[in-house]
Amino acid sequence: MASDQRGRAIVLMGVSGAGKSTIGKMLAKVLSCTFLDADDFHPQSNKEKMTRGVPLSEEDRIPWLEVLRDTLRESLINGKIAVLGCSSLQKRYREILRCADPNYKLGSYDSALKFVLLDAAAEVIAARLEKRAAEGNHFMSATLLQSQINLLQIDDSEGIFKVDATLSLEEIVSTIRARVSDQMLSNNF
Repeated sequence: MASDQRGRAIVLMGVSGAGKSTIGKMLAKVLSCTFLDADDFHPQSNKEKMTRGVPLSEEDRIPWLEVLRDTLRESLINGKIAVLGCSSLQKRYREILRCADPNYKLGSYDSALKFVLLDAAAEVIAARLEKRAAEGNHFMSATLLQSQINLLQIDDSEGIFKVDATLSLEEIVSTIRARVSDQMLSNNF
């Protein structure tokens, strides 16, 4: 029963431009919880690399993911709900984040974290990234989209919930909220 008292986290994942920050802020407001934007946790050196169109290496990513894990762990231990917007493109990266749950057993996918993939066609994402770059609203170069698409690894056994990121913002939030509410009520979160 102790696991029923733990906090919960929803990780909005996907390539840059999928809508993680926008949806994350809206979802956190609806759920009356904290929104954590993984981009805010990148060291300046990572941001500079991405601005130049240089993909991050494992040496860049792992410490960043570990900071995110530790931040989520604090929230979970304190029984809070959090929404994290984080690319989480590979299974091994999601495993690092799942370890934020003190009750998590490696490879079980039964964790206080649930992953939601914001999914859209590459052309849609590319157009969003171009618009964002033209407005100067993000540090990541649109030239990195293909490298992110190449990194994206989804294993059906993980139970990642996929949402069409071309729906209206309200529909996306409503869809995620309904799914999360059902899981929370059934303690199958």
